[in-house]
Amino acid sequence: MRRLLLPPLCLAAALLAGCGNKGPLYLPPPPKPAQWVAPAQSAPASAQSAAAPAGSSATH
Repeated sequence: MRRLLLPPLCLAAALLAGCGNKGPLYLPPPPKPAQWVAPAQSAPASAQSAAAPAGSSATH
């Protein structure tokens, strides 16, 4: 019985050993550095604080 299982097992092992990627390892490209984007220009801070309603002040 053992002699009947040995050839198919060897064949299966040889076929499975041939699976997979060949050659050098595949590595993804390094990530690009994040680019800083300037915020959109808006009204000056003094104009923003003057436009805020009087009841919305954080200090009471």
